[in-house]
Amino acid sequence: MQKVEAGVADLGSVPYKGDARRIRFRRYAWAVLAYNLAVIVWGAYVRATGSGAGCGNHWPLCNGEVTPHSTAMATVIELAHRVTSGLDLVLVVLLAAWAFHAFPRGHAVRMGAVLSGVFLMTEAALGAALVLLEQVARNASVSRAYSLSGHLLNTLALVACLTLTAWRATDGPGPLPRLRLRCAQAWLAGASVLVVAALGVSGVIAALGDTLFPSRSVAAGLTADFDPAAHLFLRLRMFHPPIAAIASAWLAFYASWSAVRRPRVRRLAWTLCGLVAVQLLAGLANLALLAPVWMQLVHLLLADLVWIALVLLAASMLAVE
Repeated sequence: MQKVEAGVADLGSVPYKGDARRIRFRRYAWAVLAYNLAVIVWGAYVRATGSGAGCGNHWPLCNGEVTPHSTAMATVIELAHRVTSGLDLVLVVLLAAWAFHAFPRGHAVRMGAVLSGVFLMTEAALGAALVLLEQVARNASVSRAYSLSGHLLNTLALVACLTLTAWRATDGPGPLPRLRLRCAQAWLAGASVLVVAALGVSGVIAALGDTLFPSRSVAAGLTADFDPAAHLFLRLRMFHPPIAAIASAWLAFYASWSAVRRPRVRRLAWTLCGLVAVQLLAGLANLALLAPVWMQLVHLLLADLVWIALVLLAASMLAVE
C-alpha cells in the first residue's frame, strides 16, 4: 500500500500530510479499491467456471433460501461471490460516510466516494439482472453479450471512481480540481478511455466464447474463428487480438506523449507502458494455453491495473497545476 501511495505522488502534486484521520482514510480508500479488484476477479471466476446459476434464478436469495444447504461447488462459488459483493457494499458506504466526515463540502473525495456508491449499486443491479434473466452458465444468447458488455462498462466506471477517490485523498485537501477540457490533453485522454472500453468489450466477448466453446487446440480454435457456421461469439473472438494490438500501441503513444509534456508523470507513464507490455504477453499466453481459468483471471487483473494506471495518468494530465 505504501508503494502505491508513493507512486501516486508522481502525479504532479505533493502528497497530502493532513491529520491522522485523513491519512487513515487515504489508506482505507486504497484498500477498498484493492478489495474491489478481488471481487471483480472472483466474479470472472464465477463466469469462467459456469457457476453463475449456482443459486438458480433467485436473487438475493440462493435457490430460494437465505442460507442454502447445497454443497454443490457451483452454489458455493456463486454464494461466495454474493457474500463478498455484499461486504463490498458495506465498505463503500463506509467510504462515503467517512469522506463526508473527513473532507469539507465541495471536496473531490466526497464526489468520488458518492459516485463509487452509485456505480456499485448499478453493478449489483446488473449482476442481479444476469441471474434473474438466466444469462449465466451455458447461456449463449446474443443478449448475454450485451448484458456482460454493459456490466463491464459499469465496472470500469466503478473502478475509476474508487481510483480517483483514493488519488484525491492522497493528493491533498483541495476542492474539485480545475480540468483542461478544451485542449489536446482532453482529446487524447478521452480517446484513450474509449480505446480501453472497446478493448474491454471485445475481451468480454472473447472470454465468453472461450468459456462456452472451449477449443482442444490452437489450430481448432482458429478454424472455429473463421468458420461461417460457428457461433457468433467465436467469429467475433478473432477481433480481440488485433484490437488489443492497436489499443496497446495507442496507450504506449499516449503514455510517451504525456511523459514528454509533463515530466512529473513519467514514472506513472512508464508504469502504464510496462503494464501494457505484460498484458500483451499474458494475452499471448492465454491464447497458447487455450484460456485456462487461472490465466483468464490473471489477464483480467492485469487489464484492471492497466485501467487504473490510465485513469491516474489521464487525471494528472487534465488537472490544472
